Amino acid sequence: MNRSRFLRGLAALSATASLSFGYAAVAAAQGNGSNFPTHAIELLVPYQPGGGTDGLARAFSEASRKHISQSIVIVNRPGAGGAIGWTEVINARPDGYKLAVLTVELLTLPHLGLAKFNYDDFQPIAQLNADPAAITVKADAPWNTIEEFLAAAKKSPESVRVGNSGNGSIWHLAAAALEDKTGTKFGHIPFQGAAPAVLALLGGHIEAVAVSPAEVTTHVQSGKLKVLMVMADKRVKGFDNVPTAKERGIDLSIGTWRGLGAPKNTPPEVMAKLREITAKTAAEPLMHEVMDKQNLGYVYTDGAVFKETLAKDNAYFKALIAKLNIKP
Repeated sequence: MNRSRFLRGLAALSATASLSFGYAAVAAAQGNGSNFPTHAIELLVPYQPGGGTDGLARAFSEASRKHISQSIVIVNRPGAGGAIGWTEVINARPDGYKLAVLTVELLTLPHLGLAKFNYDDFQPIAQLNADPAAITVKADAPWNTIEEFLAAAKKSPESVRVGNSGNGSIWHLAAAALEDKTGTKFGHIPFQGAAPAVLALLGGHIEAVAVSPAEVTTHVQSGKLKVLMVMADKRVKGFDNVPTAKERGIDLSIGTWRGLGAPKNTPPEVMAKLREITAKTAAEPLMHEVMDKQNLGYVYTDGAVFKETLAKDNAYFKALIAKLNIKP
């Protein structure tokens, strides 16, 4: 080999090594979260657009703009009570660029045999909300109290059709728990999310919905719907005239929460950045304004406390589903 060919080969080898080192450096930087994020983050909502979960996600995306260099893009993946969207995120590359809005169905679906994942397939980022279940009917319905509504259901079992956000959803469980506490029997009608259930109620296709107050606020304010009862320990802001179940002698407090989660193997440095962004966003006045407008109950807990909530509620719903013998 002549000297010139040798030198050209050495130069090429050096360039290749430098390029490889550069790629490794970029990968390392991405892995340790030092420059995270470098492109848009997808936040998957496992339900249809228009419901409370979708509303919270969009409020979060908007309020986050001051605290993140990239956009948070909302992607709706409805179906299977939330399982389709959550499965997609669980199976995604754990790099922080695909996150999920978590709801309590993450805990209920596995105990119903409707999903194979577990809540610890996610790393919790933070809890942002908590809302009770409520029984809502059309404004011109013949029932003005929960007692009148339950009496109609007892008189003709399963004739009172109650819509929910999917088989095995928290709103399905809430209605079933109300049946158990009051000796009634509803006709349970599942939909792919709360918003389609509310639309069915507005159209007169069902008699009631068991969803959160947040998901009917607009229609209550416009005079199209009325809320008969909330399943909470205390009355809900914005629905101050609506009694709680316990005020009506029904020992029942049940509802949902919403938070953010990432795939379980997401690097600690990326998780730390996501939690920092989330904490700052959750404190934004815009976030509170949008949530108040939609009557979404604001609750913020960090990743560690949210993880404890997941474990506690998982045990609760496992026992509840077994007690009610709910079969999908």
